[in-house]
Amino acid sequence: MSKKTDSNVYTVVFAIGMVLVVGALLAFTASSLRPTIDANKRIEKQQNILYAMGVNENDETSVEFVSKDKVADEFAKYIKKQLVIEGDNVSEDAKAYLIDVKKQQTAAKEGKTRKLPLFVGEKEGKTFYIAPIRGKGLWDAIWGYVAMDKNMVVQGVFFDHKGETPGLGANIKQRYFMDDFIGEDLMSNGSFKGIAVSKSNNDPKNEDKNDNEVDAIAGATITGDGVAAMLKSELALYVPYFKTLK
Repeated sequence: MSKKTDSNVYTVVFAIGMVLVVGALLAFTASSLRPTIDANKRIEKQQNILYAMGVNENDETSVEFVSKDKVADEFAKYIKKQLVIEGDNVSEDAKAYLIDVKKQQTAAKEGKTRKLPLFVGEKEGKTFYIAPIRGKGLWDAIWGYVAMDKNMVVQGVFFDHKGETPGLGANIKQRYFMDDFIGEDLMSNGSFKGIAVSKSNNDPKNEDKNDNEVDAIAGATITGDGVAAMLKSELALYVPYFKTLK
């Protein structure tokens, strides 16, 4: 009896079988890797939060995070409170760092109350308030963490991106750009103003910390504008909370 492997029915059945097998393998792989993926996300967020408040392993020019084997202990040591701000309500939540900022932005666009995570850290007798932020660069999403004092003066930042141009917009995660924000005041004459990333900034050494400006990255105007817009739109949401600290 001849095999009918060249028939249309056989081809369809075989294709369906392969789809089911491959689908099952992919589902199994995704399920088995989920704990590792979740752990890596937790570690990355904790490293970013700590970096913004100055807990890192930097040398003079590099960007070096607290190592993975130390980050859980360092996070517990330096982060004293994790807060969730929902309108006028402020509560503590030990898993606030797991809140997805992108999903909360979408919820706000749908008219829902947005949850704002805020991390309160202490280091060398100083209190830091670290807020996660997210915005849009030239090609895709940009995000970061901003550490502030109670007067909304920046104490440190960490920025990252999904797909900005290497050597241009991607440089928002370089030390020379991020360090410029340290000491910059987000307020101006008692009102929230944010920080502009300006090509016309007349302070290239960033000595004036009250001008609400830092120097732009050459060739990365749109990404720089995205950083400035992200800082302004996201951190303005925290102003009511900071007013309660006065």
